[in-house]
Amino acid sequence: MTNYSNQPYQTPPAKPNSNMALASLILGILGWTILPILASIAAIITGHMAKKEIKESMGQLGGDGMATAGLVMGYASVAIVLCVCLAMAGMMAFGIAIPFLNQ
Repeated sequence: MTNYSNQPYQTPPAKPNSNMALASLILGILGWTILPILASIAAIITGHMAKKEIKESMGQLGGDGMATAGLVMGYASVAIVLCVCLAMAGMMAFGIAIPFLNQ
């Protein structure tokens, strides 16, 4: 005989998110908007710290997606800034005129 209960199905409580993961996400967004280099580097650092914290919690902490998003935004922002700086340095080294620098 099957025991049917009149109790409603309850979902398990959500895992708390890592604060470092949230910080990485916020800093990644700031790296694309207000503070390009500083916030992006901080997003990379906190993202790696969050990934480690989540891994060591053995399933007790969530937020892996936020940490990954912060890392991606941080690395992408740093890569773009480095490419622009290298392009400008290359243009100057080869004597290509940059209009706003010749004034």
